[in-house]
Amino acid sequence: MTFVLGGLVSTWSQSLHGQLLWISITIIAYLLLGWLLGTYTLLGWPRLPIGIMFQRLGLCLVTTLMLVAILRWVLNPSLDVWVVYRSSQVSWLFLTTLCSLFIRVSLRRGVLQAEEPKLVLVAPEAEALKALQSWQLTPTRLMPKWLSPREAALHPSPLVLALSPSLRHQSECRNLLEELEQRDPRDCNLTTPLALAERQLERVPPSMLSEPWIGFSDIPWNALFSPQRQLKRVADVLVASLLFGVTAPVICLAALLIWLEDRGPVFYVQERSGWLGRPFKVLKLRTMKVAEPGVPVKWTVPGDQRITNIGSWLRKTRIDELPQLVNVVRGDMSLIGPRPELPELELELEASIPHYRKRHWMRPGLSGWAQVCAPYASSIEDSELKLSYDLYYLKNFSTWLDVLILLRTIKTILKVAGR
Repeated sequence: MTFVLGGLVSTWSQSLHGQLLWISITIIAYLLLGWLLGTYTLLGWPRLPIGIMFQRLGLCLVTTLMLVAILRWVLNPSLDVWVVYRSSQVSWLFLTTLCSLFIRVSLRRGVLQAEEPKLVLVAPEAEALKALQSWQLTPTRLMPKWLSPREAALHPSPLVLALSPSLRHQSECRNLLEELEQRDPRDCNLTTPLALAERQLERVPPSMLSEPWIGFSDIPWNALFSPQRQLKRVADVLVASLLFGVTAPVICLAALLIWLEDRGPVFYVQERSGWLGRPFKVLKLRTMKVAEPGVPVKWTVPGDQRITNIGSWLRKTRIDELPQLVNVVRGDMSLIGPRPELPELELELEASIPHYRKRHWMRPGLSGWAQVCAPYASSIEDSELKLSYDLYYLKNFSTWLDVLILLRTIKTILKVAGR
């Protein structure tokens, strides 16, 4: 009797262990795929179209079911583990998706959080138009209202008021400030148009900046005896060396495929602008057809006919950038920083975009805040948008921001979202 009871307890224990293991696998798969497919982005972007919300949550549900089905086929768990049955997976993952949908809809309607503050902009017409144009480039973010000081004083709380410094001494604005001082400070936040753009858009639009804006001694990276700067360089050398060793077979295979396609050179060596604009030679796997001598440099555009078949896949997966790990170890580049640009193109960009030269105040990087937040640049307007993210990174550099960029870069690679 004791032997039979012990056997039953042992079998039950093994079954419970198997159930918990597969529940854990499913939860981890759902969370990771949700991160990869952008379902968490819905929490911070209430203006994102509701169709995209359904699309991303549904895609996360389907891909999780497919992944668990594949793992079940590969690992072949015991029949006692009922949680991996298709009916069980569909039931509880469908309920999980419904809960996720309810949370996101509730957040959009302000049920699960306090009412979102209204953004109000009080500024001269020229300054206000520049600010509103910057918001239009990021349509998923809440757009501020451009009001006069009199209209802003009548606006109900909660309120974030971006008041231009050039208007603070006008009589109407003094009256507005006096009225705001009488409100609950928790419901009324006073700031500037530039600070509001930086906080809401997570970038610093160059068109909104004054001259001078920030000095080299003011950026966090240049702080005297900065432990974060020292840690960044140590991490660059260690991580780049490790990644190069791990990805060396991938680089060799890619090099072979490049050579087999057109028998041309495998690597592409090009001069780029680095620290303080000093030129250096960047190393990449060749993804374009061999150019004729003397052909002028041109922007890379979607569907560019110069990109080879193998090069298209290398660019989407960012494998073509892996040889630049050598530049990181040498100190020409960092893992995270503004992307190095061609000196020929920079002459035009510096003449057209204010504060462009400031992006050289940090070492260029394999990836950066602009690379994970903005599309590829194929025009001066695109370059100005990317510069706004580079300036944000320059002003807000920290180890935590580098880690965040690294995670977003991994996400971009896994989604094969390069170009």
